[in-house]
Amino acid sequence: MTQATGEDKTEAPRVSVVIVAYRSGPTLAACVERLAAQSFRDFELVLVDNASPDGEAQGVAAAHPFARLIENPDNRGFAAAMNQGAQAARGRWLALLNPDAFPEPDWLEALIAAAARHPKVRSFTARQLMDDDPSVLDGLGDVMSGPCIPYRGGYMRPDPGDTPEGYVFSPCGAAMLIDRALFLGLGGFDETFFCYCEDVDLGYRLQLAGEPTVVVPKAVIRHVGSASSGGPKSEFAVFHGTRNRFWVLVKDTPWPLLPLVLPLHLLAVLVISTRVEGRKQVPVVLKAYRAAFKDIGLALAGRKRAQAQRRVSAWAIARAMTWNLQDLRGRRPVIRPIAPSRPAAP
Repeated sequence: MTQATGEDKTEAPRVSVVIVAYRSGPTLAACVERLAAQSFRDFELVLVDNASPDGEAQGVAAAHPFARLIENPDNRGFAAAMNQGAQAARGRWLALLNPDAFPEPDWLEALIAAAARHPKVRSFTARQLMDDDPSVLDGLGDVMSGPCIPYRGGYMRPDPGDTPEGYVFSPCGAAMLIDRALFLGLGGFDETFFCYCEDVDLGYRLQLAGEPTVVVPKAVIRHVGSASSGGPKSEFAVFHGTRNRFWVLVKDTPWPLLPLVLPLHLLAVLVISTRVEGRKQVPVVLKAYRAAFKDIGLALAGRKRAQAQRRVSAWAIARAMTWNLQDLRGRRPVIRPIAPSRPAAP
């Protein structure tokens, strides 16, 4: 296998790993050290720095010759910076990785092997474990519930180990592999989201386009989560997560499902807001919905583009979601089996 590729443009690598750094601190260095130890070597690293004040990205790029550094003069947001990295990438495959995600040595090898096993699939996601306790799941693919409340499948549940590969609703942007031409053809991440739920929106648009996502449990990362934004319960995370979750509903839900999904969504948010933890976040949630409606034109413009790319029925989308409220309540993984291929007729 060829060595990890830096500035040499004579031969494109098979995979381009894209990482966006912003106030990533020591997690970025640890992440790239894990990349340097990958068993699969035919990759480059495109590191996009969103004007981090700590200089960590520059130090990491200097220490690893397979990295190409893109420096932005200001913070463009995760979605825009990822798109920027994808445009600069040279590989057939994009491996999108968070700076607080630490891949196991065979992470890339397992993803590429899965791509070879499933030649008609162009989107894959990893098995994510909590970094501070790898016996606990951070996620087995993203799940979309009937009320349009997405969640990482199995989040905070015991890790079941190497479960069979299967279809999930969408890949988690913390550690995913996607065909670069497909990513760019769908428009990449929606830059109006800035950050949070941009991967769910992309995954929903993959579903609309009839492009499945397979979870690869042998491709393992350990994930800190929200390391650059103050944690998953910070005001920043709650605001952007709430606003963008509603925009996903507006953009991507096929019209026949909207009259059902919209009231279920609002009811679910109301129920969540009555819980002890939810009550603390009510002011931020209300602020997020005001912002969502104020700029609803952005979501409606995105809806026009997303629905124009739809190639499957609303019924197919409904079947890819979970309507079991116990799945949502328990954050249970929802993985649908891959049917064995039929042998060719004699």
